[in-house]
Amino acid sequence: MAGVGSLMLLDSASMYFRAFYGVPDTVTAPDGTPVNAVRGLLDMITRLVRARQPARLVACMDASWRPAFRVAAIPSYKSHRANPDGTEQVPDALTAQIPVIREVLAAAGVAMAEARGYEADDVIGTLAGRAEEPVDVVTGDRDLFQLVDDARQVRIVYIARGVAKFEVVDEAGVTAKYQIPGRDYAAFATLRGDPSDGLPGVPGVGEKSAAALVRVFGTVESMLTALDAGHGGFPMGTRAKLVQARDYLQAALPVVRVANDAPVPAVDGRLGRPAGDPQLLAELGERWNLGSSLRRAVAAISEPAAG
Repeated sequence: MAGVGSLMLLDSASMYFRAFYGVPDTVTAPDGTPVNAVRGLLDMITRLVRARQPARLVACMDASWRPAFRVAAIPSYKSHRANPDGTEQVPDALTAQIPVIREVLAAAGVAMAEARGYEADDVIGTLAGRAEEPVDVVTGDRDLFQLVDDARQVRIVYIARGVAKFEVVDEAGVTAKYQIPGRDYAAFATLRGDPSDGLPGVPGVGEKSAAALVRVFGTVESMLTALDAGHGGFPMGTRAKLVQARDYLQAALPVVRVANDAPVPAVDGRLGRPAGDPQLLAELGERWNLGSSLRRAVAAISEPAAG
């Protein structure tokens, strides 16, 4: 599935975390500051743009890594990753690189988008919903599988095994992985839970039971309606578990579901234009020892996009 002419949306935090842990911290600026996440992210962008040839590129950012509306619904949401002051637990060596990443992307002319009170996932969901062209969502997180939509040509470029081994996931890909209809991943994730996000899931419901429920009912709302109406059709042993977990299921819906109406400002992101600030880019490249990583990324995003 070619991505030529698409809108490419980057789950930026997912990518720079992977770059930070995947590139040695011996990659430093002249003053000794680690720049492994910066260089690694630039190399990722280069490879992805070369491979998929998008017409537009937007780096989506977390304005809030743990939005208040999700914490209000499920207090455990990402709580294990929070510092006492509410900030996210991030290695100091990565924290220092995030402002550099933003400055370098801006100078290179890479469009960035965020929305106050929302995560990058929600920015991605909103921009994907607005798009009139095919969409490539680049992420290493499964949460965004819920956005796949063959009719609208929204695909996930999944980088969990590395950018060099990216996998393009469509509805058939989701079905193959989880034995559920392609666009029902959010319901599946709600039932199964996700320890990495502090979502408990329904006690006693694992992947197989969750998939069976989703195949029968599709959405969590349909499951709750069936419970209220006394309908049958529940896979063996699951009805009682859903009854016990009813409060969780209702609360989890806005937590798991990616927003498609976040207040994201309009963003263009067209590729094939000169870098935003060549002089600043040169200064940043020298200051942070970004070398060939920066040159290759600028060349990739400045070349005319494929038709």
